[in-house]
Amino acid sequence: MSPPLLWRWIPPLTAPGRIQMAIDRWMLQQLLRGGPPMLRLYRWSAPALSLGRHQQRWPDHWRTAGVELVRRPSGGRAVLHHGELTYALVMQPQLRSREAVYRHCCLWLQHALASAGQPLQFGQAAASTAAQRSSCFATATAADLVAGDGSKRIGSAQLWQGAALLQHGSLLLDPSIELWRRLFGADPPRLAPLPWDAQQLEIELRRAAEHHLCGGALIDQPLSPEEWSAIRALEPGAAVG
Repeated sequence: MSPPLLWRWIPPLTAPGRIQMAIDRWMLQQLLRGGPPMLRLYRWSAPALSLGRHQQRWPDHWRTAGVELVRRPSGGRAVLHHGELTYALVMQPQLRSREAVYRHCCLWLQHALASAGQPLQFGQAAASTAAQRSSCFATATAADLVAGDGSKRIGSAQLWQGAALLQHGSLLLDPSIELWRRLFGADPPRLAPLPWDAQQLEIELRRAAEHHLCGGALIDQPLSPEEWSAIRALEPGAAVG
């Protein structure tokens, strides 16, 4: 039996949306070139809306709402990145069913939140229903994790290139009610606060990933200057117009 692949851990960082999306694209490129599976957590330096890869329509007022608009490499609907924590992973799953892969790639998130006393289950909404909404968190499909009362805590999306997978998602923490109403005309999901501060949350998520995703310890490896140069080349030339 082959030994398990060693996963690379890119330490958490805070940056604008354009840079964060470029890093995620770069991670998938590296995997396709023979690089290791990777996992990272990150935050956005200013409120931003990431639009799904195929999302062509969104409300006009989003352009003047004072938030950055960026395009995700993955599918799904718009996500407000404010009062949340984002994760991204790249790997080559052995499973081929998309639903089974989502379940495998979200297991660590379920274990982490369960250890905080907040078990999560997968959503039940049809993908066709979700496609009719502008906001990712307006519905919960089999790609998403919800609390017992149906409130959506984590929304995830994928991009496949051959056997290579990029999956990233948003873990809601303390979303702004005012900003949510301004953008989506509705309140954010009502969620119980987690018992951890920001640093402890990252520790708990990493620990859960090592046990339930990576099959062993994550290898710390910050981005090198050469890698940053390659990432900068992947930044979009302009914001979503």
